[in-house]
Amino acid sequence: MNTQHIVVFVTAKDQQQARTISQKLLEAKLVACVNIIPAVESWFWWEGKVDQSQEAMMVIKSRRDLFPQIFKVVKAAHSYQVPEIIALPLVEGSAEYLRWIDESVQS
Repeated sequence: MNTQHIVVFVTAKDQQQARTISQKLLEAKLVACVNIIPAVESWFWWEGKVDQSQEAMMVIKSRRDLFPQIFKVVKAAHSYQVPEIIALPLVEGSAEYLRWIDESVQS
């Protein structure tokens, strides 16, 4: 099982904000790849009631040890009071892809 690599999910208010955050993460070499899904419909609890919003979703590939830095960059560039920034461990993956992640991010 591989728990060194992670997939991070971040929702953004729109595609432009997702692009801005992605660029900052890539330029800092904190992530190997960001996929932006331009239109997701989100339903959630906010301030005691059910709310809904159209958002963009970022699917980010990186390493677990870089998560604290990823969190700081996303939080600083994000407009939400409480942005979604969650990481899931990658339990399996092709050796070539995982090596590419390692080669693409800070060592």
